[in-house]
Amino acid sequence: MGAFGWIRVLFGARSQAKADKVAPVASLADRSAQARARFWERLGPTSDRILSSAPAGSQWPGGHEAYRLIHRGSAILLATDGLSDPIGDAANANGFEVELFIEGIGEGSTAPVAGDGWMLEVLRRVAAIVAEEQGILGPLDRHGPIPLELTNVSASAAIAARMPAHFLTADDVLGVLIGGPEPDFATRIEDMPLSAVRVVPVVLLTAAELGEIRAGDSETRDAVAGRLAAAGAGHCCDLQRESIV
Repeated sequence: MGAFGWIRVLFGARSQAKADKVAPVASLADRSAQARARFWERLGPTSDRILSSAPAGSQWPGGHEAYRLIHRGSAILLATDGLSDPIGDAANANGFEVELFIEGIGEGSTAPVAGDGWMLEVLRRVAAIVAEEQGILGPLDRHGPIPLELTNVSASAAIAARMPAHFLTADDVLGVLIGGPEPDFATRIEDMPLSAVRVVPVVLLTAAELGEIRAGDSETRDAVAGRLAAAGAGHCCDLQRESIV
């Protein structure tokens, strides 16, 4: 072999060695998860573990559902972790461009509440509806906070064990308000790989508050949200709070 042949062989071997050492490019899903983690870490210590994972094939964009736990002082915040996953490698947006969360006052000291309690059950149910509808930002932008009724809640041991009676209606419904009142932190994850993602609160309603909304219109709903914010409860779910109506 001539001198140039050896140079080609040597250069090729070194190039291959360099290529072997190059770290693989993170997938869109991985980059999305990393951006979400950075967002939540700014609010407080986060748990590394996924609280719940459903079998592949769910209606979430990435084919599975998951949740994360964030500690905020004596409170805990549970957030969906995947409603904003890209739908395939050719996606041009981050899934449904939304993640949901629920924050509970005074729940941080009891670890089982995070993994097995009412907060996760409520968030799961709301997330299932949002995933089935393939998002919620359109209705939120058009109508503002959206009241939602979770039916047959007595069948959930987690909810039945903790939920005070004044939050449950006579027809076995727990009401929530999606998207309001606004939380006390930024609600957009700007550094997602494909498109910005909004984080949206899920807020408990008492039976009386839900009844007011049922009997009224959009102005009634907005008034309930406004009174929750003015009363100091805001987006946080305090099981000990009194009804505002």
